[in-house]
Amino acid sequence: MSDMTPIKFVVGSKVLFSVPKALENVSMTLPEVIEGKSPSLPKLSDHQDGYRILSAPADALPQMLRDNPEMVAGGIQTYRRHYIDMNGSFDDYMGRFSSKTRSTLRRKHRKLIKDIGGEVEFREYRAPDEMDTFRDLALPLSRRTYQAKSLDAGLPESDEAHAERKRLAADDNVRAYLLCADGRPVSYLYLPIDGATISYAFLGYDPDHARLSPGTVLQLEALDRLFAEQRYRHFDFTEGDGAHKAMFGTDSVEACSFFLLKGEVANRMLLKSVDAFDAGIAGAKSLAERTGALSKVRSLLRTG
Repeated sequence: MSDMTPIKFVVGSKVLFSVPKALENVSMTLPEVIEGKSPSLPKLSDHQDGYRILSAPADALPQMLRDNPEMVAGGIQTYRRHYIDMNGSFDDYMGRFSSKTRSTLRRKHRKLIKDIGGEVEFREYRAPDEMDTFRDLALPLSRRTYQAKSLDAGLPESDEAHAERKRLAADDNVRAYLLCADGRPVSYLYLPIDGATISYAFLGYDPDHARLSPGTVLQLEALDRLFAEQRYRHFDFTEGDGAHKAMFGTDSVEACSFFLLKGEVANRMLLKSVDAFDAGIAGAKSLAERTGALSKVRSLLRTG
């Protein structure tokens, strides 16, 4: 899909500035990444600057540059794309965790039920008309979350996004969940479905209840119900790494995301600037970790 995509200069979760480019966004499905397929690039129009490649196999970039010598790559991020192999039952899945991890997860569940201060409900939404209810309850929560405020990754609010949710629901291709206390949502999870893969698209939780790990508790409740459907081959945590994804995933594959732009001088300079900036931030982070200053820097970034 073609759109104006910002190429960002980021420190932690803060965007210092960005340069918008007309890019064709190319996403790879989990089965494609597992199989090691190269992205298929649609033809660019004259006004487009290039591509934003999301979660391609880690070794795809060299071949893409050989196939497209007029293009230049940059902003490369490599990570493990985590997923859950959903063969078997939920009990089988839980059995893959260490006894210590299982104990921790059960304790989080008990603590939330005990301490949240109200009646706890887990609600599932899958039909088209239910998407209206989910939107009305989840959006006010989403606006308050860390994901929306710091990462610009809240639940999409546009009419187009809601129409897409209802379209998926009409085809039985979405699951959405809320964790509520006395009827008030404290965590939400939105999962679109593509074939035998269900994907982790949007998760958020009330920052006032962060100590109770509502996102973790809701994730487990959702997985229990999803395993019971016996419909899915994979639960895909999509692009990007993270402790939550690594903990819940059973497997992972090395992946990368990057920009592939037309080789004009301005584009080359932009991507070289992004790469130099990211390298400088990585070096500063490494130094801060060695000197013990990283936690202070993160605190300043959160409050600045």
